[in-house]
Amino acid sequence: MEKFTRGLLCAALATTLVACSNSTTAPEAHASKTIMLADFNSPTDGLQISTEGGAEFTRLESGELTVTFSPVEKFSKLILQPSTPWDLSGRPELNLAMDVQNMSEESIQLYIGFKNAQGRATNHSVNVAAGSTKTVYVLLAGHAAKVDLGFKHSRMPAWESDDALAFFRYGDDLLDLSALSEISLSVRGNLTPKHIRVDNIRARTNPDYPSDFHKGYVDAWGQNAKVDFPGKIQSDEQLKAAADAELAALSKSGLMPDRSRFGGWKDGPRLEATGYFRREKVDGKWWLVDPDGYLFFSHGLANVRLANLSTTTGIDFKDDSVRYVDPDAVTPEDSMGMVKVSDAVRATRYVASELRHNAFTWLPGYDDPLADHYSYRRSVFLGPVKSGETYSFYRANLERRYGETEPESYMRTWEQVTLDRFNDWGFTSMGNWVDPAFYTNEQVPYFANGWIIGNFKTLTSEVSYWADMPDAFDPEFVRRAQVTIDVIAEEIQSSPWCVGIFVDNEKSWGLREGTISQRYGLILDALSKTTADSPAKAAFVTALKQKYPTIEALNEAWGTELSGWAALSESQTFDAFPEAFVADLSMMLEMLSDQYFRVVHDALEKTLPNHLYMGVRMASWGMPDETIKASVKYSDVLSFNVYEEGLQPKLWSFLDEIDLPAVIGEFHIGATSDTGLYHPGLVQAANQQDRAQMYLAYMESILANKNLVGAHWFQYVDSPISGRAFDGENYNVGFVSATDIPYPDMVKATKAFNASVYPKRYKLGRK
Repeated sequence: MEKFTRGLLCAALATTLVACSNSTTAPEAHASKTIMLADFNSPTDGLQISTEGGAEFTRLESGELTVTFSPVEKFSKLILQPSTPWDLSGRPELNLAMDVQNMSEESIQLYIGFKNAQGRATNHSVNVAAGSTKTVYVLLAGHAAKVDLGFKHSRMPAWESDDALAFFRYGDDLLDLSALSEISLSVRGNLTPKHIRVDNIRARTNPDYPSDFHKGYVDAWGQNAKVDFPGKIQSDEQLKAAADAELAALSKSGLMPDRSRFGGWKDGPRLEATGYFRREKVDGKWWLVDPDGYLFFSHGLANVRLANLSTTTGIDFKDDSVRYVDPDAVTPEDSMGMVKVSDAVRATRYVASELRHNAFTWLPGYDDPLADHYSYRRSVFLGPVKSGETYSFYRANLERRYGETEPESYMRTWEQVTLDRFNDWGFTSMGNWVDPAFYTNEQVPYFANGWIIGNFKTLTSEVSYWADMPDAFDPEFVRRAQVTIDVIAEEIQSSPWCVGIFVDNEKSWGLREGTISQRYGLILDALSKTTADSPAKAAFVTALKQKYPTIEALNEAWGTELSGWAALSESQTFDAFPEAFVADLSMMLEMLSDQYFRVVHDALEKTLPNHLYMGVRMASWGMPDETIKASVKYSDVLSFNVYEEGLQPKLWSFLDEIDLPAVIGEFHIGATSDTGLYHPGLVQAANQQDRAQMYLAYMESILANKNLVGAHWFQYVDSPISGRAFDGENYNVGFVSATDIPYPDMVKATKAFNASVYPKRYKLGRK
């Protein structure tokens, strides 16, 4: 094959690419606007190429590089290192581009990583559709890279282009580019081999673009005001007509014919009926069992609620009373429902962020009927405002769709429509974070949830993300855990429709693999405190005294020179980590994990003995062996959030050794090309059709694992295009859009999958 139609692309690389842009820079500057970093024309170009995780590469005579990424390892990577680091500093507007051909039969989510000589790194990702060739680029410097729109992990394209903008994932958002020492291309968690051809890795000066490119991008329905896309709403009448058509269709639907009243498999074997959900191993495969004794596979959508679907408007209030936080609250800020703001507080209104406020082409006046959908966030995790007014376009669209015959009657309609959708689409349950309004429903089983928050001691580490970890040895943590469980018990009233209980989410235990500080940072933090200030430290010192007969024995193991046990009880930091010391760090992490799970288990056993304890939904990056070992002792079902293309057999083989049922608490796939949204989510598809196929592939990987008893897609509704208020997530991850319109490809795929899920899972692996 020609080198990506080489005559069109490369003959005048340094000038043609720039001349086709809308740049107004003087022509004599064009030669400096594009810098070729790697065109793979010569094996002697000073570029060192290596691989990790089973990736393989070939230099073609035509001057491209072909790469095959392995589906066996979690990370499969190609690494490019120049003999002398590239200096890309001094360019105020800069992006890095490359030409990628996807030679696979499936789309590829390609991660583009950078490292500099200082050891700092950053990662972005982009999707290239199957069989297509695309120029992809990473925004490295400039106004568009620096402006904080309040988005999480994403930027808005600042100029029109057919090139694909990669999305920031993790690391240093704005990397020091004075000594770029490595560029990597990788995949992660893929289920099949991926094949690409890459060429012309180059640094380009950004074209000119307006500084207010981000102004007025949200329309009156919470959609992208600047682009058209399938299903875009243009009027309230159109929105109402879509609702009426769906209501008529749902009125003729119901449970799939092979389902019991609880969503179990009524055509399959019937086991003991206990009146509540339970677990049982059948023919070597774990299952849940519904209250009537039928085999049950938990598949559905998580986050069926409106609590985090609002977005900040850029308005705040000078009256501090609106930011009061009840110290006895059991609901964290990101899960709060509607917070009404009084007229007195609104009288102190001011624009806290012009950037945020100017994002909207319309917001209702406070005397508008749709002003009921204003709320407030007392604290914000990410973005240009730290607190402020919010607006829920989704909630407003529900009122537009269903009308209001009495106060908030549209909410009651939405609740019933949601239940009808779940049954029509074949889902068997609602996942974590379902609105408590659904707890009394007797049509779709659900999982209840709670958070242990309060004024207890905490521990932190460099991998702490959402919040610091609770010190589970603190008596206040034990008290607050019981308070949380008591609230859950009051809400669910021992309903047999409640499958089980999730408590907390994605706690930052430490990395499964990494440096000592990344794996055991919580323990090192505890050791840096005194026993008087840290209940965990006190527990660890007690355990160490039981293990080591003398302080001298501990010193020999740890390579330390502590003068006595009293010295260990004081603040201590460490620079060296002998093998015996690392083993003790591991022991203490298991102690901390054991204490946490025991406290939660005991509170649940005391208060909700008939319901399954579903664990803490560990993030796949934050599930150390020590924590998993502790969770197994106390959880009825393990839970993990896995944002990859599916479950790779090698990575998840540890479940066979544990021999407990497990559920995937979160996964999703999104796209931007046909949604108007600016971010696809954590796993990216090429478009809605590809998204549906990737969803099916993920679920097939779940069915193939004998320990997996379910998987919950995150989430029911797309995030706001301008980012949800607390953390700025603006992802296409919903089964329905911001206008509450289902995505047809996703609905079609899930109905097909769910129609045969029970007989398929039952037969898999049977002899």
